[in-house]
Amino acid sequence: MRFNWSQGVSFPNVHCCTMNNQAKSVTLTDEQRIALEAICRRRKVDALVWKRARAFLLLDADYDTKTVCEVLDIGPTVLTEWSFAFAGMGLPFFGLKDYSQRQGHLSSEQEKSLKTHFTNNHARNADEICAYILAEYGQSYCPSGAVKLMHRLGFTYKKPQSMPAQADEAKQEAFIADYEALMTQLGQDEMVVFSDAVHPTHQSRPAHGWFPKGQKTAIKSTSGRKRLNIQGALDLETFQFTFVEGEKINAQTTKQMLEKLERNNPTMTLIHVFVDNARYHHAKVLQPWLAKSDRRVRLHFLPPYAPHLNPIERLWGVMHRWVTHNRHYSTFNQFTEAILDFFRKTLPDRWQDFRDTVTDNFRMIALKEFKFV
Repeated sequence: MRFNWSQGVSFPNVHCCTMNNQAKSVTLTDEQRIALEAICRRRKVDALVWKRARAFLLLDADYDTKTVCEVLDIGPTVLTEWSFAFAGMGLPFFGLKDYSQRQGHLSSEQEKSLKTHFTNNHARNADEICAYILAEYGQSYCPSGAVKLMHRLGFTYKKPQSMPAQADEAKQEAFIADYEALMTQLGQDEMVVFSDAVHPTHQSRPAHGWFPKGQKTAIKSTSGRKRLNIQGALDLETFQFTFVEGEKINAQTTKQMLEKLERNNPTMTLIHVFVDNARYHHAKVLQPWLAKSDRRVRLHFLPPYAPHLNPIERLWGVMHRWVTHNRHYSTFNQFTEAILDFFRKTLPDRWQDFRDTVTDNFRMIALKEFKFV
């Protein structure tokens, strides 16, 4: 059976009801059913045309929308667009070579209104944009068309940055000024280190990477909850990394790490240690030890809620990318050995590869520069 696409065939009995999470009602006449079945039986037929025909045959056979989308591997928004196009255009809709129905265009006022709406109400994906345009303006856009429209209106698809909610810009500025003054006046027998704790958990960490196209790629998961507790101090000049391990990080491990710093640097008369405001750094049991006259370490505290001012945080990121991302360790001992091997061998041997990432090139967080969602 052959059809003249240019003349088209009317579909007076096709009823498309758009309802959230409900089935689409489609009733085909015998002539319409025969036409779509003929498309599906063709030996050579465009895959998209076949999918469109099969979708309406399934809907006519009382399959629900969710099942049709799963069987044909299409999104619900696509099926909604096809339904509107099928109802309005009839059989010629199945002869189109592009991905979607011919799209309408928003007026300049509608585009302005759309821009205002999504400036104040972010969309998580293109499907939400398509649904809003359809509901608000009666225009049907496919996801790729909606993406192009949003780009033209000055939007980009990105992930919001995570920002400390209580970062104080004035305190950050004062800290940077004090640090620069210290570095300018630093004596030959003085050193500066940045200290912090890290708690890598024995779990697989999937991360982006380049893999063969079409290959299903996975990483074995690890459900363990054991974690390694490390407290360390990093010298940005030499990348000397001093660290201790413990069942938990507290005032005792802090004291052990500071003592180790003094032992490893006997020629230094003063060791400036920058730390955050964790409770164990202010612990009362630590104060008598710090107050001794022969003490060579001096603590300097970062501003509250300013982890971005501690370069050692960047070292933790390098460690995870090097050791844990897309890596599976079947036992906790293997996991522990890999972490410690990074700090004991990889970091001393390849520190020059990391020095452009782990730096004291500080940046300030000014909350007023950001729009929070």
